[in-house]
Amino acid sequence: MATEIKAGVIGASGYSGIELLRLLDTHPNIEITRATSRSLVGPSVASIFPALRGRLEGLEFTESQPQALAETEEELYFLALPHGVATEFARPLYDAGKTIIDLSADLRLHSPALYLEYYNAPHPDPELLEIGAYIIPEIHNIEPYLTHRLFASP
Repeated sequence: MATEIKAGVIGASGYSGIELLRLLDTHPNIEITRATSRSLVGPSVASIFPALRGRLEGLEFTESQPQALAETEEELYFLALPHGVATEFARPLYDAGKTIIDLSADLRLHSPALYLEYYNAPHPDPELLEIGAYIIPEIHNIEPYLTHRLFASP
């Protein structure tokens, strides 16, 4: 039997976060142990989102503080955050040894110059652009990326 990976979803109360929780709940190797929200701290995920009742009972929304999350037990974090916010979470999580999958556009481009061209602003942490890998698992061969810890994926 494969080991379950303890995972958290940052921004779990938004549309992408809710859909991600729903999908991850069925994954045989993922144990969702954290769901964060800036606006819904305290209640259970299932009490707020009826579609998740009976599935994620006991999972409560917690605060979204990047440095505090870097010190948690979760090995893997999904960033279901708006563009421009994910980078502030990615750096402390990456530095703490976590694996990160960013669903926003913050880490999709590999080049700081290209980021500037497309978003008309410098990237707040260009090193993350160089470290990360943009992959679509359904179409990319993931073998070369198995040692990576920072991913951008739509």
